[in-house]
Parts: sequence; C-alpha cells; structure tokens
Amino acid sequence: MKFSLAYLTPLIVLFSLYTENIGAYTAVFVLFVMIPLIELFTKGSTNNLSKIEEELAKENEVYDWMLYGLVPLQYLILIYFLVQVSNESLSLSYKIGATTAYGMACGILGINAAHELGHRPTKHEQLMSKLLLLSTLYMHFFIEHNRGHHKHVSTDLDPASSRYGETVYAFYGRTIFGSYRSAWQLEAERLKKKQLPFWSLKNEMLNYQLIQLILILLIGLVFGLTTLLFFIVGAFIGILLLETVNYIEHYGLRRKQKGQSYERTMPIHSWNSNHPLGRLILLELSRHSDHHYMASRKYQILRHFDESPQMPTGYPGMLLLSLVPPLWFKVMHKRIEQYKQTQLGVELG
Repeated sequence: MKFSLAYLTPLIVLFSLYTENIGAYTAVFVLFVMIPLIELFTKGSTNNLSKIEEELAKENEVYDWMLYGLVPLQYLILIYFLVQVSNESLSLSYKIGATTAYGMACGILGINAAHELGHRPTKHEQLMSKLLLLSTLYMHFFIEHNRGHHKHVSTDLDPASSRYGETVYAFYGRTIFGSYRSAWQLEAERLKKKQLPFWSLKNEMLNYQLIQLILILLIGLVFGLTTLLFFIVGAFIGILLLETVNYIEHYGLRRKQKGQSYERTMPIHSWNSNHPLGRLILLELSRHSDHHYMASRKYQILRHFDESPQMPTGYPGMLLLSLVPPLWFKVMHKRIEQYKQTQLGVELG
C-alpha cells in the first residue's frame, strides 16, 4: 500500500482549493519545499523485487485500481477548481494559489498518471489516459510520447531530450513546439501508411484539437472568461511541470549513432532517482531508466540498475535545481563527467 502516497497530491490540492486564505498555496509548499528538503537527506532503496514478487505484483489488480482512481479525482479537482475560481467573493490571492494547486494536479495527475496509462495496451486504459491529458490540454502527448519520444529518446531527433549546456528555459520552447509538430507529423505518417485521408475523423490529432476546443468553450460559457483564463494558466503550469521533468530525465545523455540508426535504448540513457517520496508520489516515474529500457513494464515493477546515472536528489528537488541554470550546470556537468569516466572504465575493463 506504499503507493497510496500517490493520493497525497490530490488530497493536498483539494485542501488548497478548500482553504480560502494563505492555505491555497499548501500544494506548492508541500510539493516543492517540504518534500525536496526531506529528499535532500534521504537516499532511497536500490532493492528490486524478486522474480516471484514481481510476478505477483504484476498480476495484482489493486495496483491498477489505485491508478484508475486518480482519473475521477482529477475531474473532481477540475470541477471544484472552476467553481471556486468563478466565485467573485474570493480574493485574487486565493485564485492565484488555487491555480497553482490545479497546475500541480495537472502535472502530477493529469500528465504523469496519463503517461502510465498511455503505455497500457487496453482501450479503456488508453481512454483514461486521454481523459487525463484533456484536463491539462495536452492530448497530443499521447501520440508524440509513445510513437516519437520512445523511439528517438536521447538523440537530437527527440524534442523532449535536453541537450548538454541547454537551459531549461531554452528547452521549453524547443520541446513544447517541437513535440506538438512531431505529433502532427507522426499522425500524418500513420494515416498515409493506412491510406486514410488527413482531413477526416480518422485523424487523431484533429480529434484532439476539437475535443480540447469543446472543453474550452464549455468552461468559458458556463464559468466565464476570467475563470477560463485561470484554467488555461493552471493547465500550462502542468505542461511546464511535465517538460521540466523531461528536461531532467535525459539531460546531456546521448545514444551512439550507428550509420543511419542509433544503438538500442539502454538503462544508461536516462537519469534515475531512488529517493522514496518522489518515487511513490510519481508512481515510480523516477525509475526512468527501466521505463525506457522496457516501456511495457508497469509502474509497480520498475527496477533499479547500478549502471544507470543517478540524480543527486529526488525529482522535486531536481526540478527546482533546473530552474537555476548556473547551479544546474555546476552539479550536473560534474556528474556527467564522473559518469563518463565510470563508463570508460567499464568499456576498457
């Protein structure tokens, strides 16, 4: 039941929305002040499940239902957020705090949980993934992440893989626009292979834009333009959280090119973190090396690899560090050089 900590975020967000004062900023304080401080002094476990434990965990439906439960919670948060922000008696300070809280929900529930569900093979799980992505207006992630990012990860072909010496701020522009363009290209290629028309309801990207536009219009009509603006800002905060995570996950790591192709994605091509709170709150997202090595593995059975490059702290702390480029470069470039020396020793040995 350790993954019940995944429900910490929605509970804190709901508390932030309920508290009509400085408490509206509780989500930001807990997730990006308290947790990074705790993780700064913890290392986490490098232990993996045994083969028997792994098989039992993989077949245990409780893990699936814990994941599914985050979907209605995200929509409860969305509706409650819209109702609260549309209340004219509440202060601007509260509404800003509530918007940041909703942004936390978008990044951690709306996209992170969607990421896990998007890798599942069943239609109902993929539908839940798309519903979560809709709540943060980032539905094209379903196409680009699965068909683009996992194919081109840790190469210059991937807009979601940050480059050595690139600041997170430069990365935002390249990845947000590049990933959106990539999703259109990938969908166009799929339609062409199946000899289907681009301008039709068979085009998933067109469908996603239409669905998102309908949601925007509904919110504007029901709750007003001001509330719609707060919603869009909250959704954008969620998008920035996702892209900051993308930035830290593959920073400075590159697969070797072999002719026109690249070597297989291995555990050495993603930064890993075993810090406990980030792992559990984010459904083991920080064990990212194994996820890219074998994307079909469910969150509860992701493994630690000794050869994977390790982050100095957990995801929340690394996200904060990335926002200060000089400090980020100082910490990470030293780690990259140490890691290169270790890899060189392994190859020579």
